[in-house]
Amino acid sequence: MSDKFFIEVDCEQKNHEGERICGDVFVTGKVQEENRIVVVLSDGMGHGVKASVLATLTATMGLNFTKEHKQPEKTAEIIMKTLPECSVRKISYSTFTIIDIEYDGKTTILEYDNPECIIIRDNNLFHPQWKTLALDNEPNAGKKIKICMFYPRKGDRIVFCSDGVTQSGMGTPRFPFGWGNDNVARYALGILKNEPRISARSLATRIVNMAYRNDGFHAQDDTSCGTIYYRDPRELLICTGPPYEKENDSKLAEIVKDFHGKKIIMGATTGEIISRELDLETKNEIEFKDADLPPVSYMEGIDLFTEGILTLNKLENILKRYNSSFTLGKGPADEIVKLIRESDEIQFIIGTRINIAHQDPNLPVELEIRRTVVKRIAKILEDKFLKKVKITYI
Repeated sequence: MSDKFFIEVDCEQKNHEGERICGDVFVTGKVQEENRIVVVLSDGMGHGVKASVLATLTATMGLNFTKEHKQPEKTAEIIMKTLPECSVRKISYSTFTIIDIEYDGKTTILEYDNPECIIIRDNNLFHPQWKTLALDNEPNAGKKIKICMFYPRKGDRIVFCSDGVTQSGMGTPRFPFGWGNDNVARYALGILKNEPRISARSLATRIVNMAYRNDGFHAQDDTSCGTIYYRDPRELLICTGPPYEKENDSKLAEIVKDFHGKKIIMGATTGEIISRELDLETKNEIEFKDADLPPVSYMEGIDLFTEGILTLNKLENILKRYNSSFTLGKGPADEIVKLIRESDEIQFIIGTRINIAHQDPNLPVELEIRRTVVKRIAKILEDKFLKKVKITYI
């Protein structure tokens, strides 16, 4: 992303009480060649499957049209014309917030009927100049969309949500007209005052959980909160596999020693090299927290030390399935996902020496060589999680 800061994007959601499918849809996309990030939150009319279909269609169109640099009012018109009509209410309706972040940080926000985005700078509300555009063409003539553009500073936050957040608690003595945008903003400011470096995900989770509490822990609507945080990058190093030439063992160890972020070692041979070269003590765990994988080990100065290729395969499978409602376990691959979620720039150091153990024809077919699995993981991290990934072979 921008050289000035990293853009962290995340979202937390709760389904309407009794629904298995969320009627709000959150999508992100990265335009690699332009170094742009596009984020969309859409709220389909009602809840359940119908709402999800409307919101999915809206979010997908919003994402693709914005990537193509279509004019905001044109994007809004096409979306509204395309939505299928509800057979009961005879209207097609889905709200949306589209946020387009360019390589230099320039941020453009397009809103239609979602609660207004909350922008926070230096622990105060920041109010960019909003423009209101009225659509001209039938059948949406007169409908209004709002647009703003600003250049963020390091530390800025954007909080955007569906009306399940702002209308939470409606009808209760405390919030007869709902929680409201002003109260959401005050709550977010209070969190940031006490935890100025809270992650985008944690801030979104706290806001959604408070909305859920306002509703007496029975969500009266699909409830979604997205957050964006412009900040210094958090770095993660993942080393797996021994160097091709043994003379490079010391080089690998120096890379690990000099790295200032979080560190993961994957593979017993890799761990032995790091331990030997840096004179670090290791300790083996005996408790299996994932039936599919060997237990983790512990090494001084290393945040996580796991088995290699099996854990990489499990990691890929989890990342493919992961979404805002996915519950992580306590196994080694799950712990790696947690560290990845807390990081922005992920550097893989891949040793290219072939491990004789993995040439056994009796091993599962899907036990592919390390570099192939890591390439697939890197693509998922870039496309789905918007991470910056670098792979180095040694």
